[in-house]
Amino acid sequence: MPTNKPDLIALNARAVEVSIDLVARLTAADLSKPTPCADWTLHGLLTHMIAQHRGFAASARGANDLVDWKTRPLGDDPVRGYREAAADVMAAFAEPGLLDREVALPEFSATHRFPAAQAVGFHLVDYVVHSWDVAKTLGIPVHFDAEVLAAAHEVAAAVPGGEIRVAPGAAFAPEVSWSGPDALDRIVAMLGRSPEWPK
Repeated sequence: MPTNKPDLIALNARAVEVSIDLVARLTAADLSKPTPCADWTLHGLLTHMIAQHRGFAASARGANDLVDWKTRPLGDDPVRGYREAAADVMAAFAEPGLLDREVALPEFSATHRFPAAQAVGFHLVDYVVHSWDVAKTLGIPVHFDAEVLAAAHEVAAAVPGGEIRVAPGAAFAPEVSWSGPDALDRIVAMLGRSPEWPK
């Protein structure tokens, strides 16, 4: 994680802004396309991404209710719905004093509280990877600056491996062997995606 905590908020916001730009390019016809996330179409991925934004935002504001993390119907304007959820989580993370507190993340643990900086790190790596998922699905490039990728790599490297990666509902699949030079490809491979998807 960045040693200067406020930088973490800015890095996360930069990752989310990339995801907003990508989602803005989808059409209704794209929603039925398969994604690098096993068993999810782009529709399913987008509902998940919106729910995660809403869940993290609620947790940052002190909530501890799993209902905040549940997926909801996309509605008639998925792009607007995504943009609003993304703005909500960025605003919640930017509230003063967040990084000095611990937060509940009921989707991760029913009892454990997490340092808020760790929660923001979880969110950051999730949206680097999910931005890659969306870009792959749409067949368009995605770019993050080196600082965002360095922070995401640090979080990805700390994600446990082993049996937890193959358990039902696991957030990430087992690591994919990869030796290419691209930093984003290395991150997604660490978290169970093939950089060569859909091969």
